[in-house]
Order: sequence, then structure tokens, then C-alpha cells
Amino acid sequence: MADDLTEQRADSGDVARVYSGGREYILVGTAHISRESADTVEQVIAAEHPDCVCVELDPRRYEALAQRSQLEALDLRTLIRNRQLLPLLLNLVLASYQRQLGGVLGVAPGADLLAAVRAAEQHDIPVKLCDRDVRVTLRRAWSSLSLWRKSQLLAVLLQGMLEAPQLSEEDLRAIRQQDMLSRLMRELGEAFPTLKTVLIDERDTYLAEQLRRAPGTRIVAAVGAGHVAGMRAALADERSVDLSALETVPPTSFAVRAAGWSIPVLIVLSLLLIGLRHGPEAAGNDIVFWVLATGLPGLVGAVIALAHPLTVLATFCAAPFTALSPLIGVGHVAALVQAYVRPPLVREIQSVTDDVRIPRQWWQNRLLRICLVFLLTTIGTSMGTLVGAAEILRRLF
Repeated sequence: MADDLTEQRADSGDVARVYSGGREYILVGTAHISRESADTVEQVIAAEHPDCVCVELDPRRYEALAQRSQLEALDLRTLIRNRQLLPLLLNLVLASYQRQLGGVLGVAPGADLLAAVRAAEQHDIPVKLCDRDVRVTLRRAWSSLSLWRKSQLLAVLLQGMLEAPQLSEEDLRAIRQQDMLSRLMRELGEAFPTLKTVLIDERDTYLAEQLRRAPGTRIVAAVGAGHVAGMRAALADERSVDLSALETVPPTSFAVRAAGWSIPVLIVLSLLLIGLRHGPEAAGNDIVFWVLATGLPGLVGAVIALAHPLTVLATFCAAPFTALSPLIGVGHVAALVQAYVRPPLVREIQSVTDDVRIPRQWWQNRLLRICLVFLLTTIGTSMGTLVGAAEILRRLF
């Protein structure tokens, strides 16, 4: 087998054969909500009997799909402490979108990937889970966006989430032949280029490198159809890839950290100057104004979310301090308190991908209410911070 890269494509267009470095890679492009894709994967594995089967899953996603660990194992409190609630919400929205399409087609999302694993097990072929940890992917994607772009992304996703898919017969045929989640990612990538880099391009490179590290000389890989072209290009480039660099979340840049601290420092210095110029009483009045300006809008947000009274109180108390610190937001404090006093029930966690599409369920499902508490208290306190800062600066100058 030649060392230079060559390629053959099956007549169906679902299978690409790539020869590189004396090895054969058989890439099966699938649609994650297609029964036909699941059948194709099983047929290719049975016919080729490769040395290893690679699938586009990380261990966490595989366990969830295989139902070996249920969603109730989610450590929500640790997730909130690590400031990962927004990536969780993003994941829920994407999972809801895929589940909604899967319901239209009568196929469970991920059936193609599970079919690959089960077919490999039936033929005693080793299985390699090749995708990057979904938590790392989401955190890298989220950290790549500015605050304004994050707000835009949430608005786009929430709008699309609340719209039921209207699919024609032509649309249904297209869905059965494509990886619709990759298509969604690609569409998001057109509006948010950094998202495409993280969600598609990086994972193409990551998956291709994992294939190179798989045992044997004939490898079958079941991946979303949207990844096949990028993986072929990555396999053509035989340079070694540092996977650890793709598995870490980049630290916040110095400029961003400096900008995050600039407003709190400005407010504190302004209060000190007001005290020196106009006396302690004037400074005290401004401190009271700051507490009310930041605390009351956050409190209103918690009330609108129907948060627990302790959460409402914690929001009001925390808002004046968290508004002065970029290290933690009032939304995380409120969400953590809500998670302790009203932890989600098992059935609510299991139904969250269905409930997320129904507006009223955001107040009835406890997990979604925690997300709602986070969002509304964050929005309220942010608005109050702008008002409070503007008024304090006005009084100073």
C-alpha cells in the first residue's frame, strides 16, 4: 500500500477510503439521526472487519447514549462553582435541537454511533472513542467569544430552540443524508467564525490524530458527515498533532482581565474620592445607592424566575459585591443557592432536553429554573451596575 495519500469514495457517497502512511482509513460519514446511517455503519464494519473501529464520541457522551450513566449523575453544584452553567445551557439547547429532529424522523440521536460500537463488539473488534471531551469543546467555544458575541449567540439559540422545525419531504431526505448537527455548527460558524474553528476545525484535526494513534493498519471511523472532508485533509498532513494543546481551555488574556477589573477599581476609587471631597456621609449615601442599584434589579430577576426566597435574599446581598468582582457573577451565586435549596428531580433532569423547548417549563423544571435564575439575575444586576456606575461618576464629576 503506497505511503502517499490516495482516496477512493464508495458509490453511495457515505464511505471515503483514505490511504496514508501505509494504513487504510475507512471514513463512514453519518447523520446522527438517520436509521440509514446506522445500517451503513453496521454493514461496513461487517464487510471490512477492520483492526479497530473509531467513533466520534468521548467517554462521557458514550456513557450517556448507552444509558450506562444517567443524567442524574450530573454534579450540578460543582459545575456552577466552576462557572460552566452557560456551556451546560448551550449543550442542552443543541441536544434539544437534535432530539427534536430525531423525533420527527423516529430515530434516537446517536443511533449511528451506538450501532458502530455494538457492531464492533459483535465482531470482537477493539473500539476507540476518539472525540474530544464535550465539556472541553464547549468551554473552548464559549471562551473564544466576546461578551457581546456570547449575548448574540444565546439570543440566536434561544430563538431557534423555541421554533418547531417545519420540514418538507425534501428536507427530510436531506437530513437522512447529512450530519445535521454539523450542519447547524457550520451555520453558526458563518455568523460566529471562532465557533466554527472550535466546534468543527479543531475536532477534525483531533479526530484525525486519534485515528493515527489507533492500533492496526485498517481503521473504520464512524463520524458525522460534516467531519469527513476536514479529516481527509488532516490525514493528508502527516505532521504530528499535540492533542494536549487542543484539550486545554485557554486562560483569559491580560487585556480581558484588565478590562474586567477596570470598572470595579473605578467605582471604588470614585467612592473614596467622593468621601474625601464631600465627607463620609456623602460616600455613605453613594454606597447605599450602589447597593440598591445593583441589588434590586438582581432581586427582581430572581423573583421573576420564581426563585426560592433564600435565593432572592442571596442575590440581593451578593449583587453589590459580585458587581465589583470579575471573578464570580451574581448569577453563579444565585444559581448555586437555588441548586442547594431546590435540587432538580431525576425525572426533571431526564426530561430537560424536551422541556427546554417549552417556555413555561423553564419555571416548572427545576434544572431549567436554575438556568433561568442565573440568566435573569445576571441581566438584572448588569443593568443595575451600569446605572449605579453612571450615577456615582456623575456625582464625582
